[in-house]
Amino acid sequence: QVQLVESGGGLVQPGGSLRLSCVASGSIFSTYTMTWYRQAPGKQRELVASISRGGSTNYADSVKGRFTISRDNAKNTVYLQMNSLKPEDTAVYYCNSRLLTGANYWGQGTQVTVSS
Repeated sequence: QVQLVESGGGLVQPGGSLRLSCVASGSIFSTYTMTWYRQAPGKQRELVASISRGGSTNYADSVKGRFTISRDNAKNTVYLQMNSLKPEDTAVYYCNSRLLTGANYWGQGTQVTVSS
């Protein structure tokens, strides 16, 4: 069992920045693939960015060049730096961990609202 706790969401004006954090339990965090998803009202959950245990990253086209995913294995933490935020980035952002066994775990989500 892996527990994930997200933080860092909030209200920000268009063009602003936020950094989300997700702290994971477990002693083998370095082997997890970590992914950020988001879900806007009335829409399906979508992948935002992922980072493999080797550090390879992948981004949704809609956030490329604006968002950066990173991880600190010493702190069991994955980050999502979000710059140049747009109203369409408004959503609940979820952290996901996928283990080598294939098991998936989810955090409770953190709300990001981009509005003037």
